[in-house]
Amino acid sequence: MSLTLILIILTGITSYAAFRDPVIRYRSLFLPAQMYQKGEWYRLLTHGFVHRDWLHAGMNLLVLWMFGEVVETQFRLRFGAAGPLLFVALYIGGLVASSLPVYFKRRHDPGYAALGASGAVSAVVFSYIVFFPLQNICLYFVLCLPSALMGVVYLIYSSYMDRRGGDNIAHDAHFYGALFGLLFTVAVKPQLAISFVEQIAQAVGVR
Repeated sequence: MSLTLILIILTGITSYAAFRDPVIRYRSLFLPAQMYQKGEWYRLLTHGFVHRDWLHAGMNLLVLWMFGEVVETQFRLRFGAAGPLLFVALYIGGLVASSLPVYFKRRHDPGYAALGASGAVSAVVFSYIVFFPLQNICLYFVLCLPSALMGVVYLIYSSYMDRRGGDNIAHDAHFYGALFGLLFTVAVKPQLAISFVEQIAQAVGVR
Protein backbone atom coordinates (compact mmCIF):
# COMPACT_ATOMS: atom_id res chain seq x y z
CA MET A 1 0.00 0.00 0.00
CA SER A 2 1.39 3.41 -0.96
CA LEU A 3 2.07 6.12 1.60
CA THR A 4 -0.32 8.35 -0.32
CA LEU A 5 -3.14 5.88 0.17
CA ILE A 6 -2.26 5.48 3.85
CA LEU A 7 -2.44 9.27 4.31
CA ILE A 8 -5.79 9.38 2.51
CA ILE A 9 -7.27 6.59 4.63
CA LEU A 10 -5.90 8.03 7.88
CA THR A 11 -7.19 11.52 7.09
CA GLY A 12 -10.57 10.15 6.05
CA ILE A 13 -10.91 8.25 9.34
CA THR A 14 -9.83 11.15 11.55
CA SER A 15 -12.00 13.60 9.63
CA TYR A 16 -15.00 11.32 10.06
CA ALA A 17 -14.30 11.08 13.79
CA ALA A 18 -14.19 14.88 13.98
CA PHE A 19 -17.49 15.15 12.09
CA ARG A 20 -19.13 12.99 14.73
CA ASP A 21 -17.43 14.38 17.83
CA PRO A 22 -17.11 18.17 18.33
CA VAL A 23 -14.55 17.58 21.09
CA ILE A 24 -12.18 15.78 18.70
CA ARG A 25 -12.70 18.53 16.17
CA TYR A 26 -11.95 21.30 18.66
CA ARG A 27 -8.85 19.58 20.03
CA SER A 28 -7.52 19.16 16.50
CA LEU A 29 -8.11 22.69 15.18
CA PHE A 30 -5.32 25.08 14.30
CA LEU A 31 -5.79 27.75 16.99
CA PRO A 32 -2.82 30.14 17.00
CA ALA A 33 -3.95 31.93 20.17
CA GLN A 34 -4.20 28.64 22.06
CA MET A 35 -0.78 27.62 20.79
CA TYR A 36 0.71 30.94 21.88
CA GLN A 37 -0.92 30.98 25.30
CA LYS A 38 -0.81 27.28 26.20
CA GLY A 39 1.96 25.86 24.02
CA GLU A 40 -0.36 23.47 22.17
CA TRP A 41 2.06 22.96 19.30
CA TYR A 42 0.57 19.61 18.34
CA ARG A 43 -2.11 21.63 16.54
CA LEU A 44 0.43 22.33 13.78
CA LEU A 45 -0.08 18.69 12.77
CA THR A 46 -3.52 17.64 13.97
CA HIS A 47 -5.42 20.30 12.04
CA GLY A 48 -4.27 18.74 8.77
CA PHE A 49 -6.06 15.49 9.54
CA VAL A 50 -9.54 16.90 10.13
CA HIS A 51 -11.88 18.76 7.78
CA ARG A 52 -14.98 20.91 7.86
CA ASP A 53 -17.21 18.44 5.99
CA TRP A 54 -17.07 15.65 3.41
CA LEU A 55 -16.86 18.11 0.50
CA HIS A 56 -13.83 19.79 2.06
CA ALA A 57 -12.19 16.45 2.83
CA GLY A 58 -13.10 14.98 -0.54
CA MET A 59 -11.55 17.82 -2.52
CA ASN A 60 -8.28 17.68 -0.60
CA LEU A 61 -8.03 13.90 -0.67
CA LEU A 62 -8.90 13.70 -4.37
CA VAL A 63 -6.11 16.12 -5.23
CA LEU A 64 -3.73 14.24 -2.91
CA TRP A 65 -4.58 10.98 -4.67
CA MET A 66 -4.18 12.52 -8.15
CA PHE A 67 -0.74 14.00 -7.48
CA GLY A 68 0.57 12.15 -4.44
CA GLU A 69 0.94 8.75 -6.10
CA VAL A 70 3.01 10.27 -8.91
CA VAL A 71 5.21 12.34 -6.60
CA GLU A 72 5.73 9.43 -4.22
CA THR A 73 6.81 7.26 -7.16
CA GLN A 74 9.29 9.93 -8.27
CA PHE A 75 10.80 10.09 -4.80
CA ARG A 76 11.13 6.31 -4.69
CA LEU A 77 12.74 6.18 -8.14
CA ARG A 78 15.19 9.01 -7.51
CA PHE A 79 16.11 8.39 -3.87
CA GLY A 80 15.66 4.66 -3.38
CA ALA A 81 15.16 3.61 0.22
CA ALA A 82 15.16 7.25 1.35
CA GLY A 83 12.30 8.10 -1.01
CA PRO A 84 9.39 7.21 1.30
CA LEU A 85 10.93 9.16 4.19
CA LEU A 86 11.43 12.20 1.97
CA PHE A 87 7.85 11.97 0.72
CA VAL A 88 6.55 11.98 4.30
CA ALA A 89 8.88 14.91 5.07
CA LEU A 90 7.40 16.76 2.08
CA TYR A 91 3.85 16.20 3.30
CA ILE A 92 4.37 16.88 7.00
CA GLY A 93 6.80 19.70 6.25
CA GLY A 94 4.21 21.29 3.96
CA LEU A 95 1.62 21.07 6.71
CA VAL A 96 3.88 22.77 9.25
CA ALA A 97 5.46 25.29 6.87
CA SER A 98 2.06 26.41 5.61
CA SER A 99 0.89 27.05 9.18
CA LEU A 100 3.83 28.77 10.86
CA PRO A 101 3.50 32.11 9.02
CA VAL A 102 -0.22 32.08 9.83
CA TYR A 103 0.61 31.38 13.47
CA PHE A 104 2.84 34.47 13.73
CA LYS A 105 0.22 36.60 12.01
CA ARG A 106 -2.73 35.30 14.04
CA ARG A 107 -1.27 34.33 17.43
CA HIS A 108 -3.03 37.25 19.15
CA ASP A 109 -6.37 36.57 17.47
CA PRO A 110 -8.49 34.28 19.70
CA GLY A 111 -11.21 34.11 17.07
CA TYR A 112 -9.04 32.55 14.36
CA ALA A 113 -9.34 28.81 13.66
CA ALA A 114 -8.41 26.66 10.68
CA LEU A 115 -8.42 23.02 9.67
CA GLY A 116 -7.71 20.87 6.65
CA ALA A 117 -4.84 19.35 4.69
CA SER A 118 -4.70 22.04 1.99
CA GLY A 119 -1.23 23.30 2.91
CA ALA A 120 0.28 19.81 2.77
CA VAL A 121 -1.60 18.98 -0.44
CA SER A 122 -0.36 22.21 -2.02
CA ALA A 123 3.20 21.13 -1.19
CA VAL A 124 2.65 17.82 -3.00
CA VAL A 125 1.14 19.54 -6.05
CA PHE A 126 4.08 21.94 -6.35
CA SER A 127 6.53 19.09 -5.97
CA TYR A 128 4.77 17.53 -8.95
CA ILE A 129 5.19 20.81 -10.85
CA VAL A 130 8.95 20.70 -10.26
CA PHE A 131 9.10 17.18 -11.69
CA PHE A 132 6.72 17.82 -14.60
CA PRO A 133 6.55 21.55 -15.44
CA LEU A 134 5.03 21.01 -18.90
CA GLN A 135 2.43 18.40 -17.98
CA ASN A 136 -1.07 19.84 -18.21
CA ILE A 137 -3.08 20.37 -15.04
CA CYS A 138 -6.80 20.80 -15.54
CA LEU A 139 -8.86 22.98 -13.22
CA TYR A 140 -12.26 21.35 -12.73
CA PHE A 141 -11.44 19.25 -15.81
CA VAL A 142 -12.10 22.30 -18.01
CA LEU A 143 -9.24 24.83 -17.94
CA CYS A 144 -6.01 23.00 -18.77
CA LEU A 145 -2.61 24.69 -18.55
CA PRO A 146 1.01 23.50 -18.30
CA SER A 147 1.65 22.80 -14.64
CA ALA A 148 4.31 25.51 -14.31
CA LEU A 149 1.90 28.14 -15.61
CA MET A 150 -0.91 26.80 -13.45
CA GLY A 151 1.44 27.06 -10.49
CA VAL A 152 2.08 30.74 -11.18
CA VAL A 153 -1.65 31.38 -11.50
CA TYR A 154 -2.27 29.52 -8.24
CA LEU A 155 0.31 31.56 -6.33
CA ILE A 156 -1.00 34.87 -7.66
CA TYR A 157 -4.58 33.87 -6.90
CA SER A 158 -3.73 32.69 -3.38
CA SER A 159 -1.83 35.88 -2.62
CA TYR A 160 -4.64 38.06 -3.96
CA MET A 161 -7.37 36.18 -2.10
CA ASP A 162 -5.37 36.27 1.12
CA ARG A 163 -5.17 40.06 0.92
CA ARG A 164 -8.82 40.34 -0.06
CA GLY A 165 -10.12 37.92 2.60
CA GLY A 166 -13.75 37.41 3.45
CA ASP A 167 -14.27 33.86 2.14
CA ASN A 168 -13.19 31.88 5.24
CA ILE A 169 -10.46 30.04 3.32
CA ALA A 170 -6.82 30.00 4.47
CA HIS A 171 -5.30 31.14 1.17
CA ASP A 172 -2.09 32.12 2.94
CA ALA A 173 -1.61 28.52 4.05
CA HIS A 174 -2.12 27.37 0.44
CA PHE A 175 0.52 29.88 -0.71
CA TYR A 176 3.16 28.92 1.86
CA GLY A 177 2.51 25.20 1.46
CA ALA A 178 3.02 25.52 -2.30
CA LEU A 179 6.29 27.40 -1.83
CA PHE A 180 7.51 24.78 0.62
CA GLY A 181 6.78 21.97 -1.83
CA LEU A 182 8.73 23.71 -4.57
CA LEU A 183 11.73 24.60 -2.38
CA PHE A 184 11.87 21.25 -0.60
CA THR A 185 11.91 19.29 -3.85
CA VAL A 186 14.64 21.44 -5.33
CA ALA A 187 16.64 21.30 -2.09
CA VAL A 188 16.74 17.50 -1.99
CA LYS A 189 17.51 17.26 -5.72
CA PRO A 190 19.10 20.50 -7.03
CA GLN A 191 19.43 19.05 -10.54
CA LEU A 192 15.67 19.28 -10.80
CA ALA A 193 15.94 23.08 -10.86
CA ILE A 194 18.18 22.87 -13.91
CA SER A 195 15.86 20.39 -15.61
CA PHE A 196 12.88 22.61 -14.78
CA VAL A 197 14.46 25.68 -16.36
CA GLU A 198 15.66 23.75 -19.40
CA GLN A 199 12.19 22.35 -20.05
CA ILE A 200 10.58 25.77 -19.75
CA ALA A 201 13.21 27.34 -21.99
CA GLN A 202 12.73 24.66 -24.63
CA ALA A 203 8.97 25.07 -24.48
CA VAL A 204 9.14 28.82 -25.10
CA GLY A 205 11.82 28.49 -27.76
CA VAL A 206 14.74 29.92 -25.81
CA ARG A 207 18.11 28.37 -26.58
